[in-house]
Amino acid sequence: MKFTINRASFTQQINHVQRAIPTKTTIDILYGIKLTANSEGLTLIGSDADISILSLIAADDSMADLVIEEEGEVVLPARLLNDIIKKLPADEVSVSVNERHVATIRSAKAEFQIAGKDGNQYPRLPEIDATTEIQLPTLAFKNLINQTIFAASNQESRPILTGLHLTLEEGYINAVATDSHRLSQRQIPLELSDQQKVFQALTIPKKTMNELSRIVPDEAQLTLTVSNQQIIFHFDAITIYSRLLEGNYPATDRLIPESSETDLVVNSLDFLQAIERASLMAHEGKNNIVQLDLQNNQAELSVTGNEIGNVAEMIDYESLTGPGLKISFNPDYMKEALRSFGDCSIRLQFNSPVRPMLLSRLEVSEVPHNELIQLLTPVRTH
Repeated sequence: MKFTINRASFTQQINHVQRAIPTKTTIDILYGIKLTANSEGLTLIGSDADISILSLIAADDSMADLVIEEEGEVVLPARLLNDIIKKLPADEVSVSVNERHVATIRSAKAEFQIAGKDGNQYPRLPEIDATTEIQLPTLAFKNLINQTIFAASNQESRPILTGLHLTLEEGYINAVATDSHRLSQRQIPLELSDQQKVFQALTIPKKTMNELSRIVPDEAQLTLTVSNQQIIFHFDAITIYSRLLEGNYPATDRLIPESSETDLVVNSLDFLQAIERASLMAHEGKNNIVQLDLQNNQAELSVTGNEIGNVAEMIDYESLTGPGLKISFNPDYMKEALRSFGDCSIRLQFNSPVRPMLLSRLEVSEVPHNELIQLLTPVRTH
């Protein structure tokens, strides 16, 4: 195996596939990136067995200056390879691999030798059936991920909650994430024919969604395929393979209240900044709780009972209707929920101090099925 390539192009694709490399694994070969050189170009693969990222640097890619002199494949240590390529002195990089899988990397006067592994030992990726792919609205889908995925659980005790649950509905796609303390739901329009409905419902691991959102450019053509308990995303010359989470996702529709007793309308950024100030004191306490008191046409945020001190702030609002109430919540959950809306007027809807509060945009989208809601469970205080 022997090829030359532009260092910047090589580094960019190594960075992409390295996102799938595990920090800990019992399968040593997964600490490496698999390189395959053939007539199509140079393929790089990184995997942790749950998510795999493949990048193809095409032979005719003018930016990459790729020249394949000898075909072959090898697995090289991912972190070391990345560090070496980034620090090479010249733009042109030459890589050659001998029959013992030792790679020699040259650039200008620098020369490295790395012990690699046989590429045949690397796990095989599933075959893709391109007839079952659907095209996604890339920017809208990235927003959908970013506005929901933070609410997915990090606790492996309920694995199904550690992912983003997608359902294909008539004319739209619905995404839900919950850790049982909070819930995020985002809908985006998506018109599909009956033949294009490649799934009804599935749950994708949190890591897959985060990496997809980070890597895919806003203007890319993003497609989705489902095959053999795997979901495959493809854009440009990159393909992301991921296992799906097994199990039944909880029925979350019944958790969302259809009416409310008390409504508060605020600017999301102003309210976020007030929560950030209150959380400075909340984080110093044992319980990390902020209280919102809605009484007598006033809205007050407060943190009390801490040994180190207290804080209280009157909140500017656009409207406040319904009976008064006091409700306590985790400020970190509230901050993430508020950030998902950007800068806009939002409605907070309450039914009681012990029932979930609902956050939504005040201005309803003119496009059907284009809504974002956040649901937070209050903290019970005695």
